[in-house]
Amino acid sequence: MKKIQDLPPIFQSAIPILEKLSDAGYEAYFVGGSIRDLLLKRHIHDIDIASSAYPEEVKQLFPKTIDTGIKHGTVTVLDHCESYEITTFRTESGYQDFRRPDHVTFVRSLKEDLKRRDFTVNALAMDTQGSIVDLFNGLGDLQSKLIKAVGDPLERFHEDALRMMRAVRFMSQLQFDLDEQTKAAIEELHDLLPKISIERIRDEFVKMGTGPNSRRAFQVFLDTKLSEGVPHFKGKSELLAVYPQLKFEPNMESSLWAVIIILLKLPNDQIAKFMHDWKNSNIMTGKVEKIVELFDLLSDRSPTDYELFQAGKETLLNTIDVAQILGQPVNSEALVDRYVALPIKSSAELAVDGRFLIAAGIKPGPKLGQLLVQIKQKVIAGELENNAEAINAFIK
Repeated sequence: MKKIQDLPPIFQSAIPILEKLSDAGYEAYFVGGSIRDLLLKRHIHDIDIASSAYPEEVKQLFPKTIDTGIKHGTVTVLDHCESYEITTFRTESGYQDFRRPDHVTFVRSLKEDLKRRDFTVNALAMDTQGSIVDLFNGLGDLQSKLIKAVGDPLERFHEDALRMMRAVRFMSQLQFDLDEQTKAAIEELHDLLPKISIERIRDEFVKMGTGPNSRRAFQVFLDTKLSEGVPHFKGKSELLAVYPQLKFEPNMESSLWAVIIILLKLPNDQIAKFMHDWKNSNIMTGKVEKIVELFDLLSDRSPTDYELFQAGKETLLNTIDVAQILGQPVNSEALVDRYVALPIKSSAELAVDGRFLIAAGIKPGPKLGQLLVQIKQKVIAGELENNAEAINAFIK
C-alpha cells in the first residue's frame, strides 16, 4: 500500500474532522481529485471527504453544519473558519437524464462508493495517516498516464454523459492518454452528449481547450464524434481538423474561442450568435469579437495607430497570441512598441471631454461626438498636443 509521508497543510488542517468521525466509530477518507493531484504534485484547490456516517449522524457530531446537498448525502462542516464537505458513501441508480441519479442510496462501504466514480485516477481514497486505498488500479493508471473509466465505461457514460467530455478534459489538463476501451465507449455513446446542458459542456470544453495537451485531446474530441453534439460544430470536423495541427495550445479562454471561430470561418456578424449558443457572457463575446476583428485586419494590412488605440492592449496581446497559434506571420514586437508609444491609451487620458467642448461653445449632439473623435485621432497621430490649451486653439 502506498503511503504519503508528509501531507500538505490543506489535508493536515482537515485531519481532526476525519479523526472525530473515526472516534465515533465511522470510516472517513479523503477522496477523489485531491488525491490524484497530490500524487501528481499538482496544485490542490480543495479536498473532499467521504464517510460511512449518514448525513444526520454527521450533523449530530459537529455543532456547525450546512445542508449543502443533503439529498445526495453532502453536509458542510464549519470548523475554525474553514468549511469541509462530507459526503456519505453512496450508490446511485436510474439516470433518466444521463446526468443526475434518480435514486441515491447511502451505504457503509467505501468500495461501493468508489465503484460509482468516473475514472480510476479519481477513484482513490486516503486515510489520515497518508495511506492510499486503491481498489481499481488508479495508481497504475497514474503511473501509465492513462484516463480509464472505473469498471464498464458504457455504464459510467450512461450514468453521466458529461463524463465523456471530462475524459478529454483530463487528457488535456493532465497530459494523459485515453484508454482504448474508454475511447470506444465514448464513440459509441457520443450522441448522448446533447442531453447535457451546454453550460456544463462549455466548462469542460474550455478546460480541455486551454490545457497543456489541448491539441491531442481535441483530436480525440473529433475522433469520437463528441464534436458533433455541440453548437455549430456538427458537420464541421474537416475545418476543425486543423486544430490538432496548430503550433501552440491556447492558454486563454478568449484566445480559444477566437481560434475556433477563425477555423470555422464564421462571418463577423455570426460571432455573437455562436458565443450566445455556447452560453458565453456578453463580456467574453465582446472580447472575442474584438480579437477576431483585429486578426482579420492584421491578416490584410498593418493597423493604423488609431486602430491600435481602439483595439486596446488586452485585445492586441490576445490577437498576437491567436496569430502565433495559427501560424499567421505578424511583427508582434513592432506592434507592441507602436502601442506603447501612443500618446494616450484610453479616452480617459484625453485632456478634454464633452463638457469641455460644450463650455467651448460646441452644441451637444452628433457633431460634438465627431469632434471628440477627430481630436483623439489628431492627438494619437501626433498632430495635436494633448493639453487643453492646444485643443482649445484647434477647436477655435
